[in-house]
Amino acid sequence: MTYVHDIPQAAPAPDAGSGRSRWTALVVLCVSLLIVTLDNTILNVALPTLVKELGATTTQLQWIVDAYALAFAGLMLVAGSGADRFGRRRVFTTGLAVFGAASAWAAYSGSVGMLIAARAGMGVGAAMMMPATLSIITDVFRDPGERRRAIGVWAATSGLGIAIGPVAGGLLLEHFWWGSVFWVNVPFALAGLVCARLLVPESRNPAALRPDPVGAVLSIAGLGLLLWSIIEAPVRGWSSALVLGAGAAGLAVLVCFALWERATSHPMLNLRFFAERRFSFATSSVALAMFGLFGALFVLTQYLQFSLGYSALATGVRILPVAGLLALVAPLSPVLVRAAGTKAVVGTGLLVVSGGLWQLSRADVSSTYGDVLVGMLLLGLGAGLVVPAALDSLMGTLPPGDTGVGSASNGVSVQLGGALGVAVIGSLLTTRYQDRMGPPLAPYRLPHGLSDSVLGSLGGALELAGRVGGTSGRLLAALARSAFVSGMGLGLTVGAAVAACGAVLAFAALPSRPRD
Repeated sequence: MTYVHDIPQAAPAPDAGSGRSRWTALVVLCVSLLIVTLDNTILNVALPTLVKELGATTTQLQWIVDAYALAFAGLMLVAGSGADRFGRRRVFTTGLAVFGAASAWAAYSGSVGMLIAARAGMGVGAAMMMPATLSIITDVFRDPGERRRAIGVWAATSGLGIAIGPVAGGLLLEHFWWGSVFWVNVPFALAGLVCARLLVPESRNPAALRPDPVGAVLSIAGLGLLLWSIIEAPVRGWSSALVLGAGAAGLAVLVCFALWERATSHPMLNLRFFAERRFSFATSSVALAMFGLFGALFVLTQYLQFSLGYSALATGVRILPVAGLLALVAPLSPVLVRAAGTKAVVGTGLLVVSGGLWQLSRADVSSTYGDVLVGMLLLGLGAGLVVPAALDSLMGTLPPGDTGVGSASNGVSVQLGGALGVAVIGSLLTTRYQDRMGPPLAPYRLPHGLSDSVLGSLGGALELAGRVGGTSGRLLAALARSAFVSGMGLGLTVGAAVAACGAVLAFAALPSRPRD
């Protein structure tokens, strides 16, 4: 495995510096990391604004979210190995530059297609940054006690970014244009580049294996084809030959990826680790929890703004309990593991996620924020239980020289689970929405462009309803909201079933106790 940031080094980093300089370097790394984790949630609040400003359909919104996650997950492992081989600070600063440039590109994108491409570029930069930060921290903090504290600060920064993202997005949209949710990354990236050159020491692993670009290309191509088939299915038809062909091709490429990883001498993902239940079922549990969490956030931000009528800032405040409870519960999860065992904590957490999704799926056009708050809190509680407990399980599986694969695999599970959640839940929503909207509108023979806008998203339908006005406008708006809520219910019900199946697997297959 090439992403191994904690192999003992041949000699201490010559410029690691004093204790004060080490902690100063940590601040630089964590502030830079903040913009990466912030981007996971800050965009959700802006999705309805992108519908209004760019005319984005629900399918296009899914790509705007998933392009980032796909590039991030597909390149994280190979970027980590590249950092070990070519220099961690060099890869980190290169990733920071790419992330900042792509953020500026996203902020001034003139079309949805351009924004999707810019988001993929941001994912490339994030994939280079995140593993490099943890590698640098592991190298600079040689004392085990200091290292644990430093990694704790690193992990807290990740949680902080997720927690403040919705409110930060709402504040920016309240006072600036939609591109501000991306432009905010640019000054942080510039400051991080300057400070990293001055304060962060360079290091590398002289024993690192070669990167695995073939594996990276195969993983991205396979996952990209699979996500494309799921996201495009509502538009082109679930039985479309193109959709089915793309899905089958994606699965075939992923099989080729697995065969390549088994055959190559320098795999980016060592598949032998998945033979251990603690590893394979822990990573799948994280992915299933994120499937529900990210998928729910994708539809909830639209529901709160389009259906309940909240502003972007008010929506951000109302999403905050999900991330806030997750951040509060996560530090308690390892304590519960010691008391009750890994199986109990992870399985219970997935059941709680399932219950939250089920409660949210019961919402209808007459529901209020209070009616969905319980489900949102259950989502945060369940995810806060699952992720740290599962990470503890998979890290305990690996020998000391390979624990880098644990943090990398956890990061990939988060991104892939979230991308699939947005794809599946969003596509089910779109399918039900179009099925409910199509027949009542068919007799009116709307122009093609107008019909695409109305059937493409709830925002497009509400915009036309506002222009039409009167009784007809009110009827169209009511029909669109009802169709959207019905589609949201279908998507979240499936998400609840997926999380429940994950809970059954966790109770059946995960060991009761973590390995010492």
